[in-house]
Amino acid sequence: MQLNHNKIARIISTLFVPPSFTIIVFTVFAFLLETEFLKIVVTILVAFLFGFAAPIILFVVLRKRKKIVDLDASVKEERTTPFLISVGFYLIGLIILVFFNVNIISIAFWFCYISNTLVTILINRHWKISAHAMGAAGPLAALIYTFGPKALIFTLIVFLVGWSRIQLKVHNLAQVIAGILLAFVSTYLQIYFIVRFFE
Repeated sequence: MQLNHNKIARIISTLFVPPSFTIIVFTVFAFLLETEFLKIVVTILVAFLFGFAAPIILFVVLRKRKKIVDLDASVKEERTTPFLISVGFYLIGLIILVFFNVNIISIAFWFCYISNTLVTILINRHWKISAHAMGAAGPLAALIYTFGPKALIFTLIVFLVGWSRIQLKVHNLAQVIAGILLAFVSTYLQIYFIVRFFE
């Protein structure tokens, strides 16, 4: 039974890596928040290229070069480089989204990827907070801000992701809870204030 639990946890952890949520949420935002075809395309392309494809390719390259020891990047010191490079990807994406003047919620949420990753880098110097949990809870906050309480249904996915990281012994409960709380609160507040500021 333990083996089966580990297999399920591995599937969840692999399917719901942070870049997966990026492409899903921004695709939803593109179709539900945008009215112009060009902005729909730009939102989806930016999310796919700079929030999904680029981070995953980066991870694969670093794995092949032995810069990351395993699929879970379990050594916290190895996480700084991919996090920093990803911030570069996110900055490029932010510039494009602002240039094409997509919906402010999409811009605000994209900014959260930059700020939250920088905070993660700082924390990661001393403690291995769960990036998977953050990658699930941030999008949950963005969906709840945008669509209200009905988006709470996606809380189940956040808990499943958190469970998978604990089950795989990559993180402990405190690291998962901290990741969820930090990403949710930080993302929600940032979107709230950015949207209010530019209204």
